[in-house]
This record gives sequence, structure tokens and C-alpha cells, in this order.
Amino acid sequence: MKKATWNGQVIAESEKTIIIEGNHYFPPETLKIDLFRESETHTVCPWKGTASYYSIEVDGKTNQDAAWFYPETKELAKSIKGYVAFWKGVTIEEN
Repeated sequence: MKKATWNGQVIAESEKTIIIEGNHYFPPETLKIDLFRESETHTVCPWKGTASYYSIEVDGKTNQDAAWFYPETKELAKSIKGYVAFWKGVTIEEN
């Protein structure tokens, strides 16, 4: 089981992450969604598509754009459509 934590709080847990380019992508249903806020940020990956971002809020602190996902993907990345990956201090650990 993989778990993502930030600011002392588990924000996602899954036995079925998908690893791409060293990042664990978590199924959307494994997020503690009440800690996530949609962001206006978008970036483009040439082979995955356009990413959308979430900011994470825990105990009054915000980690801006610390999670990203692809609501729609290009063909090569269809396995991670909707899955969420993390950076900016979010720790991924084996449970």
C-alpha cells in the first residue's frame, strides 16, 4: 500500500498506484478529497496531454499546485486518466 502525506496528514492511500517517470499516480477515489482544492494552473506534456492541478490544504496550511492530474489524456497516457500525482514536499511511502 502506498500513501501520500503532507503536513503530517495522509492525503491519499492506494494499493494500485501507477508509476510513470518516477511519479506514483493515485486513483482519484483514493484521495481524501476534502483536503484538495481545484487550481487555475494548467501545464502541457507532449505525450500525456494537458494537466490540471490541485492545491492541498491541511491544518490551515496550503501547498499550492502540489498535485496534478490529466482529466483527458493522449493515447499513450490513457492508463492515468484522472489519476493524481504529487510533488512540492508531498511524501510517498510504503505502508
